[in-house]
Amino acid sequence: MTLDKLPLGQQARITVVGGEGALRRHFLDMGLTPGTAVMVRKIAPMGDPIELHLRGYELTLRLEDAARIEVEPQGAEVEA
Repeated sequence: MTLDKLPLGQQARITVVGGEGALRRHFLDMGLTPGTAVMVRKIAPMGDPIELHLRGYELTLRLEDAARIEVEPQGAEVEA
């Protein structure tokens, strides 16, 4: 499953960070690394971008970019 398909309030663990070159490095620099726990906190009214909670901070990411990150859902949904 990719990060753009993760439902609101669902927790997941990042398994693969896609992209190439500078884009992949940018994802890694933002803390989107394999093994990191992530949760979708908010979705913009038009559906793009989404706000993620990871490593104790919030990160806003476009759906196009979120589609390059593979995740494994963990447990049940949480209050967002």
